[in-house]
Amino acid sequence: MQDEYRTVARAGVHETEVNRSRFLCALAPAATEREAQEFVARVRAEHPTASHHCYAYVIGADAAVQKASDDGEPGGTAGVPMLQMLTRRDMRYVVAVVTRYFGGVKLGAGGLIRAYGGAVGEALDALGTATRRRYRLATVRIDHARAGKLHNDLRSTGREVREVRYGADVAIEITLPDADVDRFRGWLADASAGSAGLELGGETYG
Repeated sequence: MQDEYRTVARAGVHETEVNRSRFLCALAPAATEREAQEFVARVRAEHPTASHHCYAYVIGADAAVQKASDDGEPGGTAGVPMLQMLTRRDMRYVVAVVTRYFGGVKLGAGGLIRAYGGAVGEALDALGTATRRRYRLATVRIDHARAGKLHNDLRSTGREVREVRYGADVAIEITLPDADVDRFRGWLADASAGSAGLELGGETYG
């Protein structure tokens, strides 16, 4: 698995104009291919009178799924340059839809390639990008008497506490970079006087 990936910081729309044609680039994070397709469908429904809804998406931290559509524009002039812009910027788990309202002036193949790719690039600049890093999910188990202090110690050392569950003992869910697991075991033993246990779970990005 990749240790980190970049994606769009937030969903949004950025508009550009080329020779009186309007290009609205809608960008959004997408965790799965289905989410990406649903986003395309929503954008299409929001602009029923537009000339074209071209799209591209990259799913997977390793960019395993890549799709693009020209939606009626000449082959290779819309979806492909959009996808190339996403991959050139190392974007992952992201979907881009460029909605075009034709302005009456034909742009030619070169003009279309620049317009569609440029719309995605400008939208990425406008909305910003974020880096997601790979973490190991982990659960710290400790008795009720020591749980409050340990919880505070975790927060004060910058650990992300995702959830706290109370049962026979207290389970505190955290995330750890893989490289920090051994160091954290040592810290936990010292902080809890050896009374806390650590259970490692799966991996996530955050």
